[in-house]
Amino acid sequence: MKENNSKGLGFFETYLTVWVALCIVIGVFIGQYLPIIPQILSKFEYYQVSIPVAILIWFMIYPMMLKVDFDSIVKALKMPKGLTVTCVTNWLIKPFTMYFFAYLFLRIIFRPLIPEDLAIQYVAGAVLLGAAPCTAMVFVWSHLTKGNPAYTLVQVAVNDLILLVLFAPIVILLLGVSNIVVPYETLVLSVVLFIVIPLVAGYLSRKYVINNKGEEYFNNVFLRKFDNITIIGLLLTLILLFSFQGDVIINNPLHILLIAIPLIIQTFFIFIIAYGWAKAWKLPHNIASPAAMIGASNFFELAVAVAISLFGIESGAALATVVGVLVEVPVMLALVRIANRTRHWFPKEVNIVE
Repeated sequence: MKENNSKGLGFFETYLTVWVALCIVIGVFIGQYLPIIPQILSKFEYYQVSIPVAILIWFMIYPMMLKVDFDSIVKALKMPKGLTVTCVTNWLIKPFTMYFFAYLFLRIIFRPLIPEDLAIQYVAGAVLLGAAPCTAMVFVWSHLTKGNPAYTLVQVAVNDLILLVLFAPIVILLLGVSNIVVPYETLVLSVVLFIVIPLVAGYLSRKYVINNKGEEYFNNVFLRKFDNITIIGLLLTLILLFSFQGDVIINNPLHILLIAIPLIIQTFFIFIIAYGWAKAWKLPHNIASPAAMIGASNFFELAVAVAISLFGIESGAALATVVGVLVEVPVMLALVRIANRTRHWFPKEVNIVE
């Protein structure tokens, strides 16, 4: 157990919490005292997707895509239990528990602290987050928990297909809003950037290296060159995200804290459901962990885009989706740690889905 945890990321992984906290502080500092940097970078945005952030996420995902071979993808499709866990959790449980926790805290428990009209918008933003499972960062969480890359890819792809059909009806049902327009440009761009491009790049790189150097070199030398790339990309992404939101954090500290509470509770709750279900079904850890991570994390680019289009950029709903961005990485890293420490709860892992 200790041997596995010490391999790979080593120094960076050991002190990851410290690096995350430092990057958050640096990001907020840049946003406040060097605003020209986020102002310039924010211009490189297309359909609510930040291109600089997308590039960093691409570097995080690429090392995992190197491990994917198409035989494993085909075999993953023949193992339905992991897909069942993530799909049922994401679409029959998660949006409704998100609404429950957001309503309970923001409109009832915190009623004395939040005006009613703002509370309604905060709940709307939370629901938009809950109805959109993660497309990009989940590959990072899967990588950090040594998840099966082929199965993670299949899980994400299946959820994206369901998202096309169920996102709008679920939001309409929970919010009573009839004019939902799903920004398909944001969805398609995210799929291309975070799945198609890194998958193709990974496949071509894998094929080239194996054909020229052999599989042993690929596994023992080439892959090891990327051990720290994912974590470095994650830390740089944090600095960028928090530099973009520096003003929001400084100007709305109390409301950010109040919104964050139900979002954090929801994240842990969904993780426990999916992770516990996977354990009960005796799934291997490298399938169980990504299944739980997909449910726990959110497709915040889509949620932010819809919140802005429905309620406006200065709305409470947009602020709630931004808070989702701010809390996701620290909370998901906590879940990564939990998953890694409970690896022994699960049956022996499989490298290729059987």
